[in-house]
Amino acid sequence: MNDRRILVTGGAGYIGSHTAKALAAAGYEPVVFDDLSNGHAEAVKWGPLVRGDVRNQGAVEACIREYGISAVIQFAGLIEVGRSVLEPDAFWDTNLNGVASVLGAMRACGVRRIVFSSTAAVYGQPEGELLAPLKETLPLQPINPYGDSKLAAERLIAAHARAYGIEGVALRYFNAAGADPDGEIGEAHSPESHLIPLAIEAALGLGSPLTVFGQDFPTPDGACVRDYIHVADLAQAHVLALAADVGPAGFVAMNLGLGRGVSVLEVIAAVDRVTGRTTPFAVGPRRAGDPAVLVADPGAARERLGWEPSFASLDDIVRTAAAWRLKPRFGRRLVSEPALQVA
Repeated sequence: MNDRRILVTGGAGYIGSHTAKALAAAGYEPVVFDDLSNGHAEAVKWGPLVRGDVRNQGAVEACIREYGISAVIQFAGLIEVGRSVLEPDAFWDTNLNGVASVLGAMRACGVRRIVFSSTAAVYGQPEGELLAPLKETLPLQPINPYGDSKLAAERLIAAHARAYGIEGVALRYFNAAGADPDGEIGEAHSPESHLIPLAIEAALGLGSPLTVFGQDFPTPDGACVRDYIHVADLAQAHVLALAADVGPAGFVAMNLGLGRGVSVLEVIAAVDRVTGRTTPFAVGPRRAGDPAVLVADPGAARERLGWEPSFASLDDIVRTAAAWRLKPRFGRRLVSEPALQVA
């Protein structure tokens, strides 16, 4: 077993590839395991790529044994809230059975540490003050199959910690955004479903006008409020979590966010400032399963991991995303206006 070699499932995807870069910078060797259904082989730059389905325990075991893996960071999964309402079976299969497969492979190979990509969706829409930051001690009441499946996976990891001595850290992201400040990798979903890249495309005339899903929420401007955290800051938290104290339970969950809520309309205003354009948008109906507000209390991660986000400004987060959108992505130029600049 090589104590610097880390298996990164889903490491060809958005957050996984940024974490692979952060691992390499910290002296680890990331081994990416990905079926490339949502990832990009071109984003795997800091270690080997093994193609496979995370639900195939035998394939995961073989990879762990071949590379002498010492710990796992589990990203592989489905993430779109709206799609989870329409296709709950796919989300339960991938998000829970994938984790079960990885845990089985870890047990078979004697690997103890897993860092799990979780989500703020496990909280649902908590009662109490609407804009209050959410603590890990709140009741967990998901309101969509995506959150349900992630919470079930967290509980499965915690059960393995109790029964088999697995050490688990669940990192509950709020809204990942931005791109690698060096411009090597970034967000490239197909189709794209996240607000900031869609707003940037709309502002630059490279995509359809943006749809704001609901402006009748009980928030100051009627739009959803979210906590946006830069993807490079998320990646750094995963590296730190490899050595986190999991306590006597063998499992700990921590929020990752800035602790500050921003509405959809405020994001659009930031895109306008950064691009110097006006983002065209229309207001549509709410999406099924969307809570009005999700804002993190990241105090536990700051205390337990020594984690401190580097990107505290929404405009800086948007600026990195816009710069990435204006570059050739993985060797393919997708922008026909090279004169466009980011403010």
